[in-house]
Amino acid sequence: MTHLDTIREIRRKLAVDGPPYSRTADDFATVTLPECDCDAIRDVMAAEKPGTVIEIGLAYGSSALAIGEALISVGGKRHLILDPFQESEFCDAGWKAIRAAQLDGIATLLRERSQIALPRLATEDGSHVFHNVFIDLYYLQMVIRPGGLVVLDDYWWPGVATAAHYFETNLGWQSQEVANGTPGRLRTLRLPELPVERDFKKLTPFWPET
Repeated sequence: MTHLDTIREIRRKLAVDGPPYSRTADDFATVTLPECDCDAIRDVMAAEKPGTVIEIGLAYGSSALAIGEALISVGGKRHLILDPFQESEFCDAGWKAIRAAQLDGIATLLRERSQIALPRLATEDGSHVFHNVFIDLYYLQMVIRPGGLVVLDDYWWPGVATAAHYFETNLGWQSQEVANGTPGRLRTLRLPELPVERDFKKLTPFWPET
């Protein structure tokens, strides 16, 4: 069995059987990304051929396994995961899935809040609340290469969409819904090749139309 076969087997088992531990009876179905959306993220990542992926939030590991599958398939080197609640709320269920899939060779788990870790990462390397998403995106643009890609989950939540819309309308990020995913849930945001410098006297309104 190849490494990719192992990852796919663990992914499928998690999708069908669920995790060995769940906070509540229906928590896995509520929290985790559906398998079709994980496949969509895998395909986006594989097409992008990234060397490094930063993921905010691990939970039960469904999306992390999909990202790992993509990285292994294209020779990616690093998967950095930020999740301060992995042990306290999920009993390391997601990290155990990563290790079972033998992805801990490329994956690193930082048990810190993204709003704290990303500023440090930006000088060296989630929440759905507007200001937390905004801060994450602000610091991600310092870490991601020009022309790189951000994939957002739960774009249908107002705080997530509004934060993203600032970068779309004011900093030239290009937004597109992810093909084959749940309609309205996943969104890719591509950074411009050249950073946009805004005039401090001007600000384009960035709340999405309803």
